[in-house]
Amino acid sequence: MTAAVERLKQSGYPVLDEDVARLSPLIHEHINMLGRYLFAVPDEVARGELRPLRNPLDEL
Repeated sequence: MTAAVERLKQSGYPVLDEDVARLSPLIHEHINMLGRYLFAVPDEVARGELRPLRNPLDEL
């Protein structure tokens, strides 16, 4: 999520601190941060690599 926010800032998008503060999953009751979850992830993701962020303007 940090990489996405940084990319928005670098592209000149106004990113407000109060908006970023609301991005935490800890403020949502329906998200169980103490549970165990299993995900099948691509090898690249397992190695910690991030996929390129999509540009919504490319879809127009």
